[in-house]
Amino acid sequence: MNLGTPRSFRPRDVFLYLNEFLTDPRVIDAPWLKRQLLVRGLIVPFRYRQSAKLYRHLWTDDGSPLLFHGQAVQKRLQELLGGDYRVVLAMRYQSPSIQEGLDQLQRESLDELIILPLFPQYASATTGSVHQKVMECLKRWQLFPKLIFLNHYFEHPALINAFCARAAQYSLCAYDHVLLSFHGLPERHIRRVDVTGRCLSNRCCEGLCGDNRFCYRAQCYATARAIAKELNLNKTDYSICFQSRLGKEPWIQPYTTDVIHACAHRGDKRLLVFSPSFVCDCLETTSEISEEYGEAFKALGGEELQLVEGLNSHPVWIEALRQMILEQ
Repeated sequence: MNLGTPRSFRPRDVFLYLNEFLTDPRVIDAPWLKRQLLVRGLIVPFRYRQSAKLYRHLWTDDGSPLLFHGQAVQKRLQELLGGDYRVVLAMRYQSPSIQEGLDQLQRESLDELIILPLFPQYASATTGSVHQKVMECLKRWQLFPKLIFLNHYFEHPALINAFCARAAQYSLCAYDHVLLSFHGLPERHIRRVDVTGRCLSNRCCEGLCGDNRFCYRAQCYATARAIAKELNLNKTDYSICFQSRLGKEPWIQPYTTDVIHACAHRGDKRLLVFSPSFVCDCLETTSEISEEYGEAFKALGGEELQLVEGLNSHPVWIEALRQMILEQ
């Protein structure tokens, strides 16, 4: 399961997608009335036309990258797993919906149902939302198979191997610095799942322990460290940062834009950027990193900001998914 995509780049379809996405209480965790007024009365009316332009630029002859890459993953994973498995793609928002996917599987007389969100790190707004929606849909089932929910796989060796395989086409020594840019979240989201009261303090994300093992930021740092280790990067060779900040409230830091400014200020000319919270190229990678951040870096005196492509339907990624499924 992945996040979702508008049915088309037309403003009306983008409008519907943003309304469904942003009124999810796990995405914007305000009280119901405030959330509806904020999303339907302010955010979406002012953003959907601009978002539609971005989606139009992103769209291909095959449609939305998130959808056609997802369909390719479904097909290739099905071929690799064979007849003992039935692989179905579903999206948290819009189509193909989780309800539609589960309806297909309900007719299969399943022994097990494995829910695999395509988000390596756990966040309430992504994996948590997928799991909640699945449970809401399953309430209608009279017979339950064995249920397995994958919570995260942020440092699974097969995942790390897939990201590094994607980077193999680039000569790391040709770049001045490597960025590992993860999707950001409001700090409030991180603190809400913290039971220790120590979150976001005392450099707690620099290592995993019992207290922070379910923290999104700590899991992102763990993914970054694992990729850097596999690529033989020293601590000074790379930076960890967080993108896609919206609004004025504090989001988890450091911000990718600030890190890019710092790189340009010290004279870095060529940057290589991973986005390891996404397994598929989408608006936040192709548009935000490659284009928006790339133009900003050049305006600051840089020469090149190169995005490492998403895992998409790369054979090493399909094999990684197979391994994670069989381990269940």
